[in-house]
Amino acid sequence: MPTNKRSKFRGSRTCGGGTHKNRRGAGNRGGRGRAGINAHHFVRWYKEIGGRVFGKDGFFHNPATTVTAIDIGAIDQIIPSLLAQGIAKEDGDTVSLNIADMGIEKVLGSGRVTKKLNISAQAFSEQAKAKIEKMGGKALVA
Repeated sequence: MPTNKRSKFRGSRTCGGGTHKNRRGAGNRGGRGRAGINAHHFVRWYKEIGGRVFGKDGFFHNPATTVTAIDIGAIDQIIPSLLAQGIAKEDGDTVSLNIADMGIEKVLGSGRVTKKLNISAQAFSEQAKAKIEKMGGKALVA
């Protein structure tokens, strides 16, 4: 009487694997290597490696920084409320404004300018600077 599985199946054609067509190739074990780690073998790899095995590895890429921006046309429309809040100041026909007081870093050029504006900001687009200077105002980079 055999004492273990190996000696029990010694001499048989399939060693307990069913028909001779079973256990034939990699298809019977779900692929070779890391095949199926996104579908059915992910638990095995997760246990063996001891962590997440998906995604990139290597050098750290700094993510892009987001810049808060506002259009010059939007500034032109909210000037009355900025004057009422004390964020902007009016000197004759010129309105002076520091965009950093609103927490905004850059002024973009979309929209219309109807007033003479002196705006200071960290950055201006070329179109915004041109529209401000066309009305006789100043775009000051702070």
